[in-house]
Amino acid sequence: MRVAASLRRIALAVGLLLPASLPALAACPAPPAGPRPTTVVPAAGPWAEWRTAVNALTARLRGTDLAQARIVFVGDSITEGWQPNLFRMFYGHRGGLNLGIGGDTTQSLLWRLDNGHWPAALQPQAIVLLIGTNNIGHGNRPEDVAQGVAAVIEKLQRLAPQARILLLGVLPRGIYANDPMRAPIARLNQLIAACGDNQRIIYSEPGQLMVDGQGVLHDWVAFDWLHLTLTGYAILSTAIEGHLRLALQR
Repeated sequence: MRVAASLRRIALAVGLLLPASLPALAACPAPPAGPRPTTVVPAAGPWAEWRTAVNALTARLRGTDLAQARIVFVGDSITEGWQPNLFRMFYGHRGGLNLGIGGDTTQSLLWRLDNGHWPAALQPQAIVLLIGTNNIGHGNRPEDVAQGVAAVIEKLQRLAPQARILLLGVLPRGIYANDPMRAPIARLNQLIAACGDNQRIIYSEPGQLMVDGQGVLHDWVAFDWLHLTLTGYAILSTAIEGHLRLALQR
């Protein structure tokens, strides 16, 4: 009962964050005129585990009826690790398809989209995109990561021109508000929020609901202060629901 009451409170909070009409925002961060940062250049991940996961997903896609996919989730380990029961509860009846791969960066996600992880038959109504935390963890500048996120959005729009994209701000990591990871993540989210126009691209920042009033990220939300627990995924799923319904509207 307490869990249900908490989810209702989160849903109410999300409702308060969803004004009936949002102003159009500026365009996504554009690459500079000079050399492109690595974050926008497609490149396979250098880890054997990543390659194994990519091959497994490729095989799974071959056996999937892609015409039934209405919502496609794209991202790194936080997407891949979406708690299965919650994923089925929120998205199973709506044709949810999870294409997350642990370790993904913007550049490795771009590579995957070019190399079999977006078959032509995959034409969903909505795409949920969460990417960038691994780039920040590797020390990439938020400005460069934002350009990588923009490149992913551009690629997805070409691959699925009818789909709306629900762009999620990168979630908080580290225990306390002054953790060194928090400031670059906040800067990245500030930059990619400009991609949202509330029409083709809808921006949502669920991370603000995952920390307490002092900005603490508790281990019952993210067990290693990065990857989510069952409670963390319940918060995430509830937090994005209003925006996802907006993305599914026609």
